[in-house]
This record gives sequence, structure tokens and C-alpha cells, in this order.
Amino acid sequence: MVKKKVSKQIPILAAVMLCSAGTVQAAESQAQSIADLKVGLDTVWVLLGAFLVFFMQAGFGMVEAGFIRAKNTCNILTKNFLDFCMASIGFFIIGYALMFGDGNGFSGLKGFMLVGAQSGADVPLFAFWLFQAAFCGAAATIVAGGMAERMKFTAYLVYSFIISALVYPIVGHWVWGGGWLAQMGFADFAGSAVVHTTGGVAALVGTILLKPRNGKYGADGKPKVIYAHSIPLAALGVFILWFGWFGFNCASTLAVGDGSLIGRVAINTNLAAAMGGVISMVTVWKRFGKPDLSMAMNGALAGLVSVTAPCAYIEPWAAMVIGGIGGWIVVRGVELLDRFMVDDPVGAFPVHGLCGIWGTLAVGIFGKSALGLAKNGLAYGGSPAQLLIQAAGVAAVAVFVLVSMGLVFKLIDVTIGLRVNDKHELEGLDIAEHGMESYGGFQIFSSA
Repeated sequence: MVKKKVSKQIPILAAVMLCSAGTVQAAESQAQSIADLKVGLDTVWVLLGAFLVFFMQAGFGMVEAGFIRAKNTCNILTKNFLDFCMASIGFFIIGYALMFGDGNGFSGLKGFMLVGAQSGADVPLFAFWLFQAAFCGAAATIVAGGMAERMKFTAYLVYSFIISALVYPIVGHWVWGGGWLAQMGFADFAGSAVVHTTGGVAALVGTILLKPRNGKYGADGKPKVIYAHSIPLAALGVFILWFGWFGFNCASTLAVGDGSLIGRVAINTNLAAAMGGVISMVTVWKRFGKPDLSMAMNGALAGLVSVTAPCAYIEPWAAMVIGGIGGWIVVRGVELLDRFMVDDPVGAFPVHGLCGIWGTLAVGIFGKSALGLAKNGLAYGGSPAQLLIQAAGVAAVAVFVLVSMGLVFKLIDVTIGLRVNDKHELEGLDIAEHGMESYGGFQIFSSA
């Protein structure tokens, strides 16, 4: 009887075991499917951010073209167009390895041409690379506006490749590639220091070496207005940049998560831009008697630059304060450059350089540990430790870019030359360098 009972129980036990094994296998399969779905969703999110940041190239092009004279429009747009081409190639061959490859605290040393490279996030390598390449192109493009209307096109191409392949990636490694600043606890969520301070300081160096456009300053040193040729074009560019900035900041989460971080970054980005535009307009209105649209637009950009580093670590009210201060800084920054006779046609250094520095420091003032920052900022009763780290980091970035790009521009100047001659500057770079006009047809080439 006992044997019969045992023999009857064996098939039942086997069935239970098979059922349990099937349940475990199904659970594991479901977990794997969810993990795959998450990676897929995060990949689409990062790629969407990359596409939006790429579209910012059009914004930069429209802003810079609108703020300069019509005779140089084709030239500045060609520089913006080739910027992304040079950045893509330079960042693929050399830059990514220096920024995210294994190496030391100063730079990466592996992964050139992506051979053996690893993704810096939980998304496939190629998607992560495209997102980072778009950022690299943005940093390079900042300089075009500051050096507009008098820089040789060939010199610009050389510059664009070098900053994309060498200078920007090294700064990026310090902060986002596990370099020495990251190890100190330096925080720059989306690039106030890495992208904007780098591009802004490079623009300042190049602008100083190029010297002002002919006719910009009188014998007494007072600035003369060189009118923008198309405010509507510049306004379109600002709206494109504002739109693209949601990809710039929000997709820097590198993952969708539950959406709360993306939402906070998005609202902070928008509020900072809005307050920057208002404060800039009010400041210039009070000082000069008119609500200048061009300055209001630069104020919105200043707010965007300022909030880029702290956008993930702050409350919305702090974003408004940070953006508003950025809007005030850009007005005073433009005045400061004119006082020293530094001709920056689109305000590249005040917008990106000065506000990039301010935004980086703002992390140590308004950042909250509850929102992911290592230490509370001063506004929340924290010690000055985080602010001191931020100050040291932004100073290191500024000095490195100042020295490295100073050498680059000087070498370009003594070899192929930085600046066009007076005849070409007067004629306009569209005709002199490209043989075409932006409005009204093409220059006819001849052998004469």
C-alpha cells in the first residue's frame, strides 16, 4: 500500500516541480523583457535629446546671422554648418576616447574611433556617442558668433576641429568622464561649465586676438552701433535654441525613470529662460530708456545657460533667481566688453562665458542634497564646501581653455592667419570667401 501511494505521488510531485520551474522561467523572462523595454525607452529618450541638441545648430546659426550684417550671413552660416561636420569627425576619431575612455584624472586614453569604447550610460554606445557629439558641436559653435565678420574661414575650420577633438573632450573628461573634478564632487548636470564656459572663454580669447571689426570703436574708444541685419531671424534662432534646450537639459538625465527628474529639469529650464529675458529687458530699459529686444533675447539665452548646471538640483523658485541674475549679468557683461574695446558681435562671452561661470557657482548656493547633490548649498544652510568645489572647478576650466585656445589661435595666426584683410572685411565675407551673396544671387566666377 505504501509503495502504491508513493508511486501515485511521483507524477504529482514532478508536475508541481515542472510548474514551479515554468513559473520561475516565466518570471525571469518577464523581468528580462522589462529590462529590455527600459533600455529601449531610455535609448529613444537619449536619441530624442541628441536630435533636439543637433537642431540647436540651426538656432545658433539664425541668432548669429541675424545679429551681424547681411554681407556676412552666408559666411557665418557656413561656419555653423561645418562646425557640426568637424565636431562629428573630430569627436569620433579622437574626442570620445579622451572624454570617456579609460585613462587617468586628466584624460581618457582608450576608445579611439570607438574601437573598444564603452558607453557612459545604460544605453547603447552609438546612441550615447551621438548625444555627446551634439554637445561637442554646441560648444564649438559658440565661438563663431564672438569672432564673426572678420575671421578667415580656413582658420575657423582648423579651430573647430581642434576644440572638438582635443580641448572640449579633456574638459568633459574632468567632469563627466570620471576625471579629477568629478572625484572632488564637482557638479555640472548639463554643461554650464563643460559646454558653455568652455565655448565662451574660447570665444573671448579669439575675439581679443582678432581685434575689433573696423569702425566698431571711435578714436575716443566709445563703441559705435553696428546694426543687426535681421532681428526676426535672430528671434527665430532664440526660439529654436529655447526649444532645443529642453533636449539639452532634460535628456541629460540619460534615462526616463519615473519622469519626476525630467519634469523638474524641464520647469527649471523654462522658468530660468523666462526670468532671464524679463530681467535683461528691464535692466537695459532702465539704463538706456528703451526695451531692447535683442538684449531681451540674449537675456533668455543667459537664463538658459545659467540654469544648465544646477537644473536637476534646485527648486523652481531658485531657477527663477538664477535665470534673473543671468539676465542682469549679460547686460553688464556686454557693457564691460565695450569698456575694454573687445568686440563680441553676438555677446558670446557674456551669454556663455560669464553666465556659464555663474550657473556653475549657483550649484553651490541653491543646490539641495535631497535632490541629488552631494552637499546642501548655502541657501539651505549648507557649508561653503560645495561652492568652493564649484569655484575651483570653473576656475580650472576657464584657465585651461584660456591657455590651450590661446595657443591654438596664436599658432593659427602665425601660420595661415586668423583675420581677413581690410578689403575683404569691407566687401563682406560672403563674396570674398564664398563667392556668393546671401540675398540677391551668386557672384560670377571668372579666370580674370
